Amino acid sequence: MLAGLLLVAAGSLRAQKPEAAQGPVKWGQGAAPDCLPAALGSPYIPVDSWVYPAVLRLYSLGFVDDVFLGLRPWTRASVSRMIDEAGARIEDADVGPATDEAQDIYEALMHEVRNDINGPCMARQGNARIDTVYSVARAITGTPLRDSYHLGSTIVNDYGRPFESGFNSYSGASGYASAGRFLLYARGEFQAAPSATGYSQTLAQRLSAIDATIFLNPLTGKPYGQATIPMGPIGTATTPRILEAYVSFHLLSHEISFGKQDNWFGPGLGGGMAYSNNADNIYSFRINRVEPLHVPLLSRLTGPFRYDFLIGPLQGHTLMPSTIKGVQVTNPGQPWTHLEKISFRPTENLEFGFERTVIWGGKGHGPITLHSFLKSFLSLSSPAAGVKESRNDPGARFGAFDFSYRLPFVRNWLTLYSDSEVHDDVSPADAPRRASWRPGIYLSHFPGIAKLDLRVEGISTDPPVKTSNGGHFMYYESIQRQGYTNKGQMFGDWIGREGKGGQGWLTLHLSGNEMIQVGLRNQKVAKDFIPGGTTLNDINFQVVKRLGRDFEINANVAIERWKAPIYLPGQQSVTSTTVQLTWFPERKTSF
Repeated sequence: MLAGLLLVAAGSLRAQKPEAAQGPVKWGQGAAPDCLPAALGSPYIPVDSWVYPAVLRLYSLGFVDDVFLGLRPWTRASVSRMIDEAGARIEDADVGPATDEAQDIYEALMHEVRNDINGPCMARQGNARIDTVYSVARAITGTPLRDSYHLGSTIVNDYGRPFESGFNSYSGASGYASAGRFLLYARGEFQAAPSATGYSQTLAQRLSAIDATIFLNPLTGKPYGQATIPMGPIGTATTPRILEAYVSFHLLSHEISFGKQDNWFGPGLGGGMAYSNNADNIYSFRINRVEPLHVPLLSRLTGPFRYDFLIGPLQGHTLMPSTIKGVQVTNPGQPWTHLEKISFRPTENLEFGFERTVIWGGKGHGPITLHSFLKSFLSLSSPAAGVKESRNDPGARFGAFDFSYRLPFVRNWLTLYSDSEVHDDVSPADAPRRASWRPGIYLSHFPGIAKLDLRVEGISTDPPVKTSNGGHFMYYESIQRQGYTNKGQMFGDWIGREGKGGQGWLTLHLSGNEMIQVGLRNQKVAKDFIPGGTTLNDINFQVVKRLGRDFEINANVAIERWKAPIYLPGQQSVTSTTVQLTWFPERKTSF
């Protein structure tokens, strides 16, 4: 079905056929001006693709510099440009294990973007391509956690897919149709998950009381309201779902798009403080500078830079306005959010970026209009209490800062990076004690073992300030009490509110797109937030293997132990086994 839709869309986007290019054309070279990458639309690569760690590895080994790690996703055209730079450096590099591995990665990436490099003018005719076809089988034993806004989650950074104890499955496909500057992309799947007991009414009400989403009737003093997390029982999930679907127009190195798209703001592998794929993507309007911008004089100081802006509604915020015998109680539901980020590369080894997220409006609180948007966009100071409770509320504002730095003298070995976010301050850079942090370090290879790397990241969203107590600071707001969530799951870092922990990965790279990995994950939630606190530890093993060049097997086994006395007594054990089969079709249909 998806293939048929893409072929029909490509036909509707058909452009006038130019003269055929003679033989393969290197990307951006030997092409007519209207066939250069700056004039062509290019689809984003999903953030869960193997392409990102592969390009990051090339960057960390010193074979490519012009990479913006904190602004993802990248377009296929951008990756083509990056590996073009890497290919030239590999040719000039000394022979050795690192160069041999870089060559393997380069060849794997070239195979991935081959249709974008060989004859870019073909895109003027209109073309359609099935990008991936995949099926995922996941078996879970024990009682998993699926509540990143409170207790934690067994499966993270998984687009908010449903999962429960038993057999879960997700089968889908992705592809795109393009014609010149115009592009249509879709990624959909059919999801199935078994039923579950879910939270009891008592637990749901306790969590809602913590969030202050259950209110007292101002006349009777009795509680009323709706629980943030739906109570059990949870029914069987058997439903089709769109993970990504957007239309875009390419203009002067910008992708202007509307629909559901992946986002990942931050240099970390395990999470993004401002935005990740831990929750379902939101529907948004987006303007993304996909290629580095060089401004005369200014770029001599800041280096090239990129920026991204998106705006759209959040789903799953269930609070609605209530009027009880003439007494108005403000409980906003279905707010909107806008995010903007700018990242700079002042040197070949340093990247840093600033980001801002605002959650504002919501039914019963403030209308979503141009006026309210501009108020939220331009507001940089805390509003008075009267304004906060009114329709002029600028919203819940969060600021993020991140950097990555290839360390001097060991730039091809060690990369230091950090992601951070703060609530009600302009940036973590000017309020470090009130900020949440995800620092990390990446060792690209070990002496004598060129294909083995190590990455370690720490996480904390529990800053040492009084306002963080009770989970009422980071990722939360007194008006927008369901906070930094979409459909109930965190769209920021999976660590959630008042959490501390870390992640580590030891990876043996078998080839440019194959690996064996061992990972560790830890999470602890503060007792002043969740009574009794929570603790989660897991160890996971992953193997990615290609059968031929276009068929991949990705197998993962995770063994988890968690404690959450507020939910279930004692230590709980969960084992999840996930096997994904992916086909990367070679054919592309042109019109």
